This record gives sequence, C-alpha cells and structure tokens, in this order.
Amino acid sequence: MERRSNKLTVKGIVVSSKMDKTVVVRAERLVKHSVFHKYIKRYVKYKAHDEQNACQVGDKVLLVESRPLSRDKRWRMLEILEKAK
Repeated sequence: MERRSNKLTVKGIVVSSKMDKTVVVRAERLVKHSVFHKYIKRYVKYKAHDEQNACQVGDKVLLVESRPLSRDKRWRMLEILEKAK
C-alpha cells in the first residue's frame, strides 16, 4: 500500500470479473511471524470499480481508494499494469 495524493493505492491481481463494471482484486502482503520470525503471506480481496469492463482474470492492476460507490465498492481501478497471458 502506498499513499498517492492523500489516497491509498494497492497493487493486486484480478480474481473475478463476472460482475458488470466491478472486479474483485486480491492484494497480498508479507507479515513476519512474531515467534518463528518467518514471513507469511496474507491477502485481502477488494471490490473495485472498472468503468470500461477492461479487466480480465489474471491482470495485475493498480487500485486507488475512492468514496463509497456501493455497499462493498470503495476502490477504483486506476490502470492495468500487466495483462494476463
């Protein structure tokens, strides 16, 4: 997560694009275990607004936080970093 002009940005991978103008993005982060000092992958899923329905499953995207767009959507898809193969 980064801050860009007072808005958080997140990089992640699209896991679902079945909804109209909405994608589900999985963002991973590494957390150090307090006892064993190993790094563990943790992830969270965000629902993001995709106005042109341009994303497909497997795309790497950049999200930026926005005002609430629906009950679950609080993010907008800013750009596609890498298309799926």
